Amino acid sequence: MPESSGQNEPGEHIEIITPEKYGGTRIDQLLVTLLPNHSRSFIQRLIKASRVHVNGAPVKASVVARAGAHIAIDVPLPISPTPNPENLPLDIVHEDADIIVINKPSGMVVHPAAGHTSGTLVNALLYHARGLSGVGGELRPGIVHRLDKGTSGLLVAAKHDQAHRELGRQFRQREVKKEYVALVWGRIQAGRRIDLPIGRNRAVRQRMSTHATRARAAITEIVRAESLDGLTLAGVMILTGRTHQIRVHLAAIGHPVVGDSVYGGTRRRLASKHRTVASLSRPFLHASRLAFAHPRDGSRVEFRAQLPKDLSDVLRALRNQA
Repeated sequence: MPESSGQNEPGEHIEIITPEKYGGTRIDQLLVTLLPNHSRSFIQRLIKASRVHVNGAPVKASVVARAGAHIAIDVPLPISPTPNPENLPLDIVHEDADIIVINKPSGMVVHPAAGHTSGTLVNALLYHARGLSGVGGELRPGIVHRLDKGTSGLLVAAKHDQAHRELGRQFRQREVKKEYVALVWGRIQAGRRIDLPIGRNRAVRQRMSTHATRARAAITEIVRAESLDGLTLAGVMILTGRTHQIRVHLAAIGHPVVGDSVYGGTRRRLASKHRTVASLSRPFLHASRLAFAHPRDGSRVEFRAQLPKDLSDVLRALRNQA
């Protein structure tokens, strides 16, 4: 029988010594047998998320467990099916009966997910605007598009289903204009177009890649560029909305976003002229402009958000040195 640190309940750390009779069994099949309260798909998700370790190392589902092998499983806490309203501060750029446009701070996750069950933009929106659109599901009420946790800037949410469907249509049809400000390593020219499909990195599932076997079309354009002595302040527009798109595309062409530790944007050694970027605790990436047709009457609306202080301070210091 398996040796466990406690009852098989979500949110606990489980440890198992592989029984002799199960030696030679695939790890996913073994865990389905020994943890009958969890489905095979759930077990496989845990494995993909590196929450299953055999003898101290993460494994793939196809790995065969040997008798006596030590297996450690971290089962995350379940996400509440209905996020709770939370009185969190919101920087509201615009609000009417149909939509709400937020200037999201860096560090805030858009919707609840594993490891982020509270403190999200959805929690804040549920407190501020009751009766949000349910088209996005219980975990994503009103959410039409997303920004990465470390990205600041403009995001629109729908306050009812009709607005959600119309905004969703515009995003799918590429009618929404989304412009970002990014500070990147090296010199990049305005007018450059990056057309590289993006998919999930098979080796590190939390990352995206332009070399994935399963990938979706992704297009990024550089619309402005200011040279800053070895760096470039770029105005970036995306025609598609893939996960980590700007960060992945800029890294793929050799110009990663400054401060992006996931896609090669951090440097251990900095020239004196670049030392100010060491103050960044996140990627220098900000959603500065958002334009779309208002879902009620089709009139074109446009919103802008200035760089937040952490980014503007770095930019000011770089310009003063240039």
